[in-house]
Amino acid sequence: MAAAETAPTGAATHENGIAPTATTTSPQGPGTILVAAFVDPAYSWPPEDGQGKNAIELQASTALLLSASDTKGNDIESDDDDADSLATPPQPKLKARTKVISKTEIVETSRCGFFRCCKNTEEHVVDTFEKEEIDQEEIARLKAEWEEQRGIVREKRKEREALKKERHKARLEAIKKRQEIDREKERYSHVPEGILIYRLDTSDRTVTLLSSPSSNTDVIALMRHMVVSKAEPSNDSSRRGIVITSVDGAEYTIMACEQRTAIAWLEAMNMMFGNKNRKKNSDKAARAAGVDKQKAKELSRSKSGVWAKEKLNDKERDHIEEQYVALAAYSNNLIRAGAIPGQESEDKKKRADSSGVYYSVTTQVEEGDDYDEETLESIAKRRAVVRDSWDFYRMICSLLRDRRKYDEVFRRMQLDPVYPYLNSMTGLNDPGDSGYENTEKEVMQKDLEEYMDMTPSQVTKDLVRRAEEALPSLVEICKALAGSLGMEEVGVGPIKEVSAALRKAEKKYEGDILKVTDYCRALLVVKDFPTLLALLELARDSFGPLIRRVKLSTLKDDHTPLPGGYRDCKINLELKDHICEIQVHIWPMWVVCGVDGFRHYRHCLEYSTDTFGDPYDALAGLDRKTMAELIVVAEEAVADMPLESLEWYHEKFILDYFAEVGLFLKHDLLVWAEVTLRSLIKLRCESPDIGPDHHETLQLQKYLEKALRKLGKEAEADEVATRINEIERLKQNEEDEAEKTLWEYLVVDPIDMLMDPNKKEREEEEKLKKEVKASKKAWRKIRDSRFKFLDTDLEHASMSTGQTSSEHKF
Repeated sequence: MAAAETAPTGAATHENGIAPTATTTSPQGPGTILVAAFVDPAYSWPPEDGQGKNAIELQASTALLLSASDTKGNDIESDDDDADSLATPPQPKLKARTKVISKTEIVETSRCGFFRCCKNTEEHVVDTFEKEEIDQEEIARLKAEWEEQRGIVREKRKEREALKKERHKARLEAIKKRQEIDREKERYSHVPEGILIYRLDTSDRTVTLLSSPSSNTDVIALMRHMVVSKAEPSNDSSRRGIVITSVDGAEYTIMACEQRTAIAWLEAMNMMFGNKNRKKNSDKAARAAGVDKQKAKELSRSKSGVWAKEKLNDKERDHIEEQYVALAAYSNNLIRAGAIPGQESEDKKKRADSSGVYYSVTTQVEEGDDYDEETLESIAKRRAVVRDSWDFYRMICSLLRDRRKYDEVFRRMQLDPVYPYLNSMTGLNDPGDSGYENTEKEVMQKDLEEYMDMTPSQVTKDLVRRAEEALPSLVEICKALAGSLGMEEVGVGPIKEVSAALRKAEKKYEGDILKVTDYCRALLVVKDFPTLLALLELARDSFGPLIRRVKLSTLKDDHTPLPGGYRDCKINLELKDHICEIQVHIWPMWVVCGVDGFRHYRHCLEYSTDTFGDPYDALAGLDRKTMAELIVVAEEAVADMPLESLEWYHEKFILDYFAEVGLFLKHDLLVWAEVTLRSLIKLRCESPDIGPDHHETLQLQKYLEKALRKLGKEAEADEVATRINEIERLKQNEEDEAEKTLWEYLVVDPIDMLMDPNKKEREEEEKLKKEVKASKKAWRKIRDSRFKFLDTDLEHASMSTGQTSSEHKF
């Protein structure tokens, strides 16, 4: 049977750091060879003095081993040199039948006169001889049988020759493999202290030690060779451990030097467990190791792995394994070379130096072969697709995380004593006050007569020109407001571009360019709700006639926020016959995303992120292969920050690990999901800005409970659930206490309810009025202490804007 083709990669670096294709053959069957560094249990990693961090370059041959023939052809031991069965059959001997032929003479005599009525006939044999008679049908039958026997012998001779070649090839491969292992052992005979080099061959499910033990190595407990029947993640906090089980039931934990080493090895092992052909080779290896056949069979049957559930044939499994290992090797080469796309140039040297001891890929190219550039290009394109998918998924995680932050911030802001008063206010020309969305916008740019003969683009250009004329006046107003109230941040402009205005009008206002009111725009960031109330009062008293709209609807508790959870206040005013816009942000909301808040809003609007609450739902429908490849790219993102080195202020990497947890949960790597979640919860509790009762910590606790229940750890899951319920109860008590600040709840008598069914509604309405009244009283107290200048003479509080007296009033 002809050998199948492979397209793996190896680690001898090409011009661009990509390893070329390698093709080899093996009598065991298709598989992958990985060689990597692991930590000796008698040592710690990384070493304190840093020795061995980059001391050696390890080999991870991702060359798929090719099957030289099928199972029957590989059974060399069954070959017997039967010379008789291979001899040419003798030609058939025809057995002719002898036919005796006799020549006779008949003599006839007659008597009795003229009429000869008495006749006598006598027959005499005059000659006798024999003659052989040939049957043509028998000749044809014998010839056909002889030809058939010749054909059988000819086929046997071909099979024998093929078997001889196969046996010779297998012997050469066995010798080559032994020599390769010997070379690898020689290569790794002087590795740094505390490092063990293991070789994984997925064709026969074996793990072999290549390096020599260190001085402190426990040689008795050292695992030197194993036929693996099961592999699963270790629950150590470093997330670098793999627990492997031998076919004889023995368990060992091997600790990789890098996270991505453990991930790549575990995935390769899970893939090999799902391949039925590999099991035959592992059975042979187990018998060679002296393992009881029945015991090994039982272990193998009970621990086939998650990949065995996939409905794939062995050819498809080999192809998936080939693509996965090639991608992992390519990704590792990029990490070691510091060539991760999208990274800052100043980080490249650091990335290359901190890549650690991890397998690199070497080429195993047969003589006469050359690098397959097409394969390398295919791997690079596949990685680009997976990387884009990872970036999108991570962005979804970021958007939903920030949305939850906005919701939590707004919940806390509602505890402000002045909020009920603000919540009761009605905006000016605010369509959101009507209780429904997408209403007709009441504030528009002036529809001038000359616009009738102009195209939308020309109208937009004229509006941009008018915005530039109004900008200086808007700047003066913002300066005056900031000077009076002490803004956290102030920003003006830039003028909206024509193309951006046209896109907004088309997308939001059905092409009506006059409804775009933020050509000339500014932003003010106020400290809190009391400052916002002071700003509204100052704006009313200072330039009230210029105000065309005050939009407060998104700040009300019974209104939906902007897409993505953001809430703010917008003030539109008319300057120089042009509608301008002041966006007023509240500091607790602003600090969540800062100036990137609009990008957050735009992405949430574009991808409709408000339609689902769990970012991990974005992974729904992905197959196991894609999920495994996404984990490879996720490890690229955290290559410079191992989990055990993560600190509470590493926000970028915390988000990366949070996104990776979703992949672990979907990919049945539940142990690593638990380990990562516990680490993230610990970091969030250590953060001075978050703490154990923060909504983000609470969300991580919920994911941890889910992972524990999937692992069957019900007792631990119940403990986590108890903590979650306690935190939620405390939050509810906090909200209840805020509502009871100035009055006690009214007790409704059931008899009164029967007599007056509307009594409760009236009491609720009365309660709301009291709440607003108390809030307004609190605002007056704050106003007297913080904003006393609002009561001074308007002439002294006026802010010159350089406009005529008809345009503003201070």
